Amino acid sequence: MGKLAGKTAVVTGASKGIGAGIAKAFAREGANVVVNYARGKEDAEKVAAAIEKAGGKAIAVQADVSKQADVDRLFEIARKTFGTIDVLVNNAGVYEFAPIDQVTEASYRRMFDLNVLGTVLSTQAAVKSMNGSGSIINLSSVASLTPPATASLYSATKGAVDVITRSLAIELGPKKIRVNSLAPGLVETEGTRAQGTSEGEFKDYALSRTPLGRVGAVDDVAKVAVFLASDDSAWITGEVLPVGGGARL
Repeated sequence: MGKLAGKTAVVTGASKGIGAGIAKAFAREGANVVVNYARGKEDAEKVAAAIEKAGGKAIAVQADVSKQADVDRLFEIARKTFGTIDVLVNNAGVYEFAPIDQVTEASYRRMFDLNVLGTVLSTQAAVKSMNGSGSIINLSSVASLTPPATASLYSATKGAVDVITRSLAIELGPKKIRVNSLAPGLVETEGTRAQGTSEGEFKDYALSRTPLGRVGAVDDVAKVAVFLASDDSAWITGEVLPVGGGARL
């Protein structure tokens, strides 16, 4: 029996990267998994198919979690397919580093709508679908704890996620719903490779502040997500857990 046997998890932004890794790790531990995506249909379906091929249960569901109607549809499909929701991972997000003179209203709204509003809307829907207990895991970043230069806007969204985490842990504790943040350091994913942050100057900068001396792998984060989703962390809520090799960006 896996640590998440019999549980159902919704993982937002799970078509690639950390979200996909968490979805697969949950399935290996016995969870039914809802693989959410906004645009990467083919990639999300590949994640769900890989889970099914390995003997698990998964569905891919399109939804832009910054939009109320999409979130409502996502959780309606999840409930109809698997019943009660036990775990929510608020992984969907976007990041963009830019100096202050290049920050625009559009970039502000894009990051806050997805990173912050998406977390709130998905949490609202998940709480309605949880029956007497649950675990909500918000994806933060070490950038919320020690913000690097040119990351003021992105770091602000993750700082907001951390405050939401702590407040909701108090609010939802009486309902036996735990809320925690996972704060990764630099992790090599399709996204960081595309932006060039897993190589070159930024990588050198990150590694110089990472005691364990390496870039993270998706599985480094996924294993901790399994811990926070499982009963192994039953006495943990309201915490921001850095997972970045000791990184202080």
